[in-house]
Amino acid sequence: MIKEYQLRLLPYQAANESMLKDYLAREEGLPLSSINHVRILKRSIDARQRTVYVNLKVRIYVNEQPEDEMYVPTQYNDVSGAPAVIVVGAGPAGLFAALKLIELGKKPIVLERGKDVHGRKHDLAAIAKTNVVDENSNYCFGEGGAGAYSDGKLYTRSKKRGNVDKILNVFCQHGASTSILVDAHPHIGTDKLPRVIENMRNTILKCGGEVHFQTKMTGLLLEKMEQQSCDIACTGKAVGVEAIDLNTNEQKTFHGPVILATGHSARDVYRYLYGQNITVEAKALAIGVRLEHPALVIDQIQYHNKQGRGDYLPAAEYSFVTQVDGRGVYSFCMCPGGYVIPAATGPQQIVVNGMSPASRGTQWSNSGMVVEIRPEDAVAILSTQNDKCVNGDDALLMMQLQENLEHLCWQQGNMRQTAPAQRMTDFVNNKLSYDLPKSSYAPGLVSSPLHFWLPSLISGRLQQGFKKFGQMSHGFLTRDAALIAIETRTSSPVRIVRNNESLEHVTVHGLFPCGEGAGYAGGIVSAGVDGERCAEMAAAYSEAINLM
Repeated sequence: MIKEYQLRLLPYQAANESMLKDYLAREEGLPLSSINHVRILKRSIDARQRTVYVNLKVRIYVNEQPEDEMYVPTQYNDVSGAPAVIVVGAGPAGLFAALKLIELGKKPIVLERGKDVHGRKHDLAAIAKTNVVDENSNYCFGEGGAGAYSDGKLYTRSKKRGNVDKILNVFCQHGASTSILVDAHPHIGTDKLPRVIENMRNTILKCGGEVHFQTKMTGLLLEKMEQQSCDIACTGKAVGVEAIDLNTNEQKTFHGPVILATGHSARDVYRYLYGQNITVEAKALAIGVRLEHPALVIDQIQYHNKQGRGDYLPAAEYSFVTQVDGRGVYSFCMCPGGYVIPAATGPQQIVVNGMSPASRGTQWSNSGMVVEIRPEDAVAILSTQNDKCVNGDDALLMMQLQENLEHLCWQQGNMRQTAPAQRMTDFVNNKLSYDLPKSSYAPGLVSSPLHFWLPSLISGRLQQGFKKFGQMSHGFLTRDAALIAIETRTSSPVRIVRNNESLEHVTVHGLFPCGEGAGYAGGIVSAGVDGERCAEMAAAYSEAINLM
């Protein structure tokens, strides 16, 4: 007999299978020896009241043996002789696009400007040790993209746009824990995700696809189209890409339709497209700081217990959102039991992000605390900084704002990767911090009056937001927390405009802007979903042109 139950348990009762078996045998009147296995199908934590509960959906096997696999595997066949599709970028959008192309019988050729996921580690370590940022291998660029070494959270609200379960199952097929199919907020962990990414790459290679590291796209191969086969707005079609081997400086060309999945920090790509009159537009994003608390403080607040999480609960998460002067102020990318990391992609920049290992076991918890910024806000900020008129119609306007703030932050950080920081209460009260809490940020912190030099459109809203969050959650607004500047890479500053149905660029046939870098995703799972969708359209396009 196989039966499913919805359970609401105390944390210790939900802690392991033997306790669950005991509970179910008692509650359902079953002989304990008859319960061969209890499989957790869904798990979430309800900490809204003083007593914390764990909600479980379980399947029990009474005198039955469970199935071998919890996930649904995908069949990948050999495509070595199939028509090629070029995938620019080996982040989640690019990797899932490549795997989907194999499913659809096309050969993916993946170009990645950075190093493989293990080679990146040395360059990441160098940022803290030498204050040198490799422009092509860092926390944003390289195999796995920005998600590989910045947490690996898999929570998304993008279910309307694709099959989220498929993405999670593919991760499990390549070595991720099947717990990601169970947890309400699934998480692989920055220490586990690299192995999964490497396995995904090996699948691509085993099936006859290609992966070229340290190979940077320098341009598109564009071909003019006859007017009768081209709509009025069409400027041609993409038939491949030009690239450079960063090891040898050899120029290379790759031929085929192009899925452009370069990530949200590929500013050279945005400038190239803009310079070629390939339609891009500025989009709203969010800018702010990383807020780092002692993990114990967040555990105490969220679990209503001075002892914190105890033995049976994970590091606590939080989510805050409010409106201040017509703009959203909210927490972003919350990393319980994690680290704050240096995420710049070039010299004279400071950018911060957060990550958590699988255990979520560090003594700190952090999140982005950000303010919604629209193009008209960027005009106001840049006009003040530059003391000159700023073009509000410039498609690269939001990117310019990012760059200006990151450089300003670098100047405030002693022109190194030491990040400007301030105690949370001092920031709210417009006071300089004479000392700072201990922090996970490896390059180090320097005390700085963030309230003074951050644009008032950002600092003022953050101050009001923090006051509201402190009222909502007693103890959250504390001098033991540090604001670390600056968080600017919450999403792409540009949207590479595409057709809603074909997913092709609006003026370039055969070019499929994809994922977070194109402005159509926000995180690992939604990028993976978008990668699969673009692969489906690119495969259909490839099929059509090969039949001509």
